[in-house]
Amino acid sequence: MTKILATISQFIDKSIGEWKSIRSTHTLAFQEFENSTSKIYIKHIKSKNKKVVEIFKNYKLSLNPYCIAISIKWQAISDWGEDNTSKEDETILIFLPKDENSGIVLRNKGYTESFISSSNYFIDEQNDLHIKTIYNSKVSEERISFLSTHIRSRFSTIRDKENNSIIQTSHTSEIRNMANLKD
Repeated sequence: MTKILATISQFIDKSIGEWKSIRSTHTLAFQEFENSTSKIYIKHIKSKNKKVVEIFKNYKLSLNPYCIAISIKWQAISDWGEDNTSKEDETILIFLPKDENSGIVLRNKGYTESFISSSNYFIDEQNDLHIKTIYNSKVSEERISFLSTHIRSRFSTIRDKENNSIIQTSHTSEIRNMANLKD
């Protein structure tokens, strides 16, 4: 029996909402780790949104009406350093499907290196989303899994592009905020 793969649209629709995130990051080169908690807000944005239009311009691409655009905003508190630091940011992701289960992601800024970046993505047989981004000096790989309807897990690695050594790993557990769900 063949398992039906989720489409990127279905995966994103399941991800929409407010999430509480608990993350552990391990920087292997320095043998250090960081724990952080975040509130993450994921929402659809229209393809004609000025931020989406700007990203297409930055990539020198025509606006694609079949794209799926989302905004991810977060507020994080980290135990890095002596005092707990707080950080807020937003990333716009634009999914350009090649087919129902794979394609390219355009971003307004990278996760590992802070400039516009594109990634390849695919959904595997377990309906996990894989995103791979190749930067100037690093390669980032991430796998996002739904453990249940309201719990997600993310694993990521960052490698040095030149010698393929692993620089950093992280694991994140995300729990949907049920109080903000509409009936």
